[in-house]
Amino acid sequence: GVQLVESGGGSVQAGGSLRLSCGGSAMPIHSRNMGWFRQAAGQARERVASFDNNGRASVMHFVKGRFTITKDNEKNTLYLQMDSLTPGDTALYYCAVWDPYKPPSSGSWGPGTQVIVSS
Repeated sequence: GVQLVESGGGSVQAGGSLRLSCGGSAMPIHSRNMGWFRQAAGQARERVASFDNNGRASVMHFVKGRFTITKDNEKNTLYLQMDSLTPGDTALYYCAVWDPYKPPSSGSWGPGTQVIVSS
């Protein structure tokens, strides 16, 4: 399977920025769905932004205009640029790669990178 590792998390003040990266090995990622999810303490995991297998990006409404998802197919790397961070963005952020027409839970997941935003 695809091994994924996230990086770029950390602690920032509200209004700050972070750029998350997700590196993958083995299979190319340009033919699969991929995206970023997050899970805050005591809350359910939620999708933040993703690409479908055709390369179309979607960003959830609660981060639209602040977060940007990009990818580098040659480097097999997925990115999440996070700007104007708020304490509500504090969570463990995961990247995932999964096959089309299957749920994200069926795919490969990284261990997560922690993002902490202080007011």
